[in-house]
Amino acid sequence: MSPVDPYGSAEPHGWERPASAAPWPDRELEPEVRSRGFAVSPDRPAESRGIPQADPGAVTRDAAAMVRRREAPGYDRGAGRHGRSPAEPAGGPDRFPSSGHHAPADDRDYPTAQQAPIRDTPVGSEHPTAQLQPVPDDDDPAAQPPPRGRRRPGRRRATGAAARQRSSGKAGRNLPAAIGVGVGLGALILVPLFLYPFAFVVVVAGALAVGCWEMTRAVSRAGVHPPLVPLAAGSVLVSGLAWFAGPDALTLGLVVTVLGALVWRLGDGLAGFRRDALASTLIAVYVPFLGGFAALMAAAEDGALRVLVTMAAVVLSDTGGYAAGANFGRHPMAPTISPKKSWEGLAGSLGAAALGGALLIWLLFDVAPWWGALFGVAVSAAAVLGDLAESMIKRDLGVKDMSNLLPGHGGLMDRLDSVLFALPTAYLLLALFAPVTG
Repeated sequence: MSPVDPYGSAEPHGWERPASAAPWPDRELEPEVRSRGFAVSPDRPAESRGIPQADPGAVTRDAAAMVRRREAPGYDRGAGRHGRSPAEPAGGPDRFPSSGHHAPADDRDYPTAQQAPIRDTPVGSEHPTAQLQPVPDDDDPAAQPPPRGRRRPGRRRATGAAARQRSSGKAGRNLPAAIGVGVGLGALILVPLFLYPFAFVVVVAGALAVGCWEMTRAVSRAGVHPPLVPLAAGSVLVSGLAWFAGPDALTLGLVVTVLGALVWRLGDGLAGFRRDALASTLIAVYVPFLGGFAALMAAAEDGALRVLVTMAAVVLSDTGGYAAGANFGRHPMAPTISPKKSWEGLAGSLGAAALGGALLIWLLFDVAPWWGALFGVAVSAAAVLGDLAESMIKRDLGVKDMSNLLPGHGGLMDRLDSVLFALPTAYLLLALFAPVTG
């Protein structure tokens, strides 16, 4: 007979008591519980298995929650183990961690019932990179970008100002505006030239005054301040003297203009006088004096034809140089002065002016065509040199255009640069080929 256990009781031990029936019928209870990959018999005491026993109150709440969930409408009893779908992982997104039961979303007994579960992968996907954009295949034609020359779907064609900005030619000009302004300037010159020649002299004097304004405005950016008033007045004086008194009066008008500019500048003091005096002399020779040869040619009996031939040779030179340079220009002529000018453009200028000069001189002055070709080549060469001279001045001053007075051309001096050098050249050649009679 064994000794009496003082701490014993009449009831059997916990592992010897029969398992009590659950308060609800559940035919899906697992016969055993797996812990760390080993099968553990349910008859073994929980204390010996290292599993803490659950609180009886928590078990009661879990059981009540399970009952309410099964009694809820729409519950699918054949959806797999513990009421989850076969595709749902064991435990489920709403599984209660302490007892393993599912917590309904509207149950207030569970503090975390309304929180969204944490998932490493998107819902409905087993791959962690399911949310990333797929890498297109190089062989897939649908993934290739559209050709550069075709317009993409959904993009409208540019209209209005944007289209006008892109209508510039290869030389960087707005070609329609340049053509329109050129036609207007030609009409402003030719109409008074043939209808009332003295009005043409007034137009020349006004153009030279505007040229002096643009030059003084441009050089002022370099800290040079030549006086504008005596230079503009000298332009009018030189043009009038050339029209009424001939070549000697033209030279006299130049001297008076330079002296007037120097005296005017002395009124501002001696600080920077030498620099401003040199700029005033340069502008007086470059603009009023060279431009005065237009009035000098127009004063002759056939002066309108002489001016017409000269202007035609300059226009043909500019047009031929632009066409040849824009389409065939490959070799820069003066890259440090004017990068857009090429030797191919120079050939186009000389060729166009030679052909036009030969035809016009022969038709208008009854001179042999080869003399006319020589006239065209000389005028074209002078026009190109005048263009390069102003390009050098603008590059030294750091400006692109003398002003923005003429759309598509820049300033008036940007059009007069080639004409100013061509006028004295044409005057001298015409005096040799077709001298003035009477």
